[in-house]
Amino acid sequence: MIEFFENTSPVIAALVGTAFTYFMTATGAAMVFPFKKINQKILNGMLGFSAGVMIAASFWSLLNPAILLAEELRESGAMSAPSWVPAVIGFLSGGIFLLLVDKILPHIHMETNHKEGVKSSWQRSVLLVSAITIHNVPEGLAVGVAFGAAAAGIPGASIGAAVALAIGIGIQNFPEGAAVSIPLRREGMSRGKSFMIGQYSGVVEPIAGVLGALLAVSLRNFLPYALAFAAGAMIYVVIEELIPESQMLKTSKIATIGAMLGFSVMMLLDVALG
Repeated sequence: MIEFFENTSPVIAALVGTAFTYFMTATGAAMVFPFKKINQKILNGMLGFSAGVMIAASFWSLLNPAILLAEELRESGAMSAPSWVPAVIGFLSGGIFLLLVDKILPHIHMETNHKEGVKSSWQRSVLLVSAITIHNVPEGLAVGVAFGAAAAGIPGASIGAAVALAIGIGIQNFPEGAAVSIPLRREGMSRGKSFMIGQYSGVVEPIAGVLGALLAVSLRNFLPYALAFAAGAMIYVVIEELIPESQMLKTSKIATIGAMLGFSVMMLLDVALG
């Protein structure tokens, strides 16, 4: 598998990697066909697992390579700022970007039915898709930038690490897809419509992945900022959505255990393949 990605362009590699993450989202959403309900504790554990994966991926696959590349650029004279500057600026920019999108784009939080963004007459299903799309853009961008960084020979980045990131994001997308479609079915929505809304959450990832790869291979000196940007956006999603939603029960230890497991799985994948 690694050889395939090594012998193809980073854009195609990013497309294949994010197609896998979309497939896993759709597979998770398809759980609505055999199941109408899901135990809330299991759902919270899934959300916690997703949070753990994204936290681990943000450091090992994104922030660490960003810092290492910035150090290399500084040593070569291509960048005069301290190596921590791109990581901090990029990381905060990713969070600020999603904060602004949250304020502007109409969307709704599924568990609380809390609406955000400018006022809109959009149907609830459209608002749900809008919310999910916001959260999946940074995941696709992260995979694309990781493949682009590996192709550009960035320190700390490798094809194995990019593949590990795609696998990790894909694994956490499975429960994420189920966590969207099954609650919708529980609310009375048809299985087909619940599945369509759940799988829509992954459609944007291949688009963001290709854009991320193109950015990475064409703007090397800007790459530390792009890597950190993707990390900041992912951490924003974890703190804003995944952790609060996973802690909705009084007994929240299942979500905490899920987060620990997710972090460990992503760390294992990155170390083993990277």
